[in-house]
Amino acid sequence: MLGPQIWASMRQGLSRGLSRNVKGKKVDIAGIYPPVTTPFTATAEVDYGKLEENLNRLATFPFRGAVGGICGLANVLGAQVCQLERLCLTGQWEAAQELQHRLIEPNTAVTRRFGIPGLKKTMDWFGYYGGPCRAPLQELSPTEEEALRLDFSNNGWL
Repeated sequence: MLGPQIWASMRQGLSRGLSRNVKGKKVDIAGIYPPVTTPFTATAEVDYGKLEENLNRLATFPFRGAVGGICGLANVLGAQVCQLERLCLTGQWEAAQELQHRLIEPNTAVTRRFGIPGLKKTMDWFGYYGGPCRAPLQELSPTEEEALRLDFSNNGWL
């Protein structure tokens, strides 16, 4: 759960990102994306009404020109990540949701949980060259490797 402090720094980062330098000129893109408000009350309770408003606003981003993503998982399950996009573009929401749920755990494993070492290990498993980690990163321990393997096998990818 995001706390008020984390939400505030996210908002600050979003607002900083609403202007860009394009060919040496500062371009304000604040009007393109809808503003989001903090979903917390003064006592740090979640205001579910505001949270729902934010989710509805964020859902409009693709329709305002936001495209792409940072898909570390696409290094090993590229066809499946592309399939998820196709399912969304063709309005096959139930199939997209089912696929997305199978991709969440492996994606979290190679981005947040085990990071680059985890991604390199899974690339090796899928027949690509992940290669050794460069300092200061360390290879996964046997326990971490087994946990990573479970993240992929529990979802039917290994």
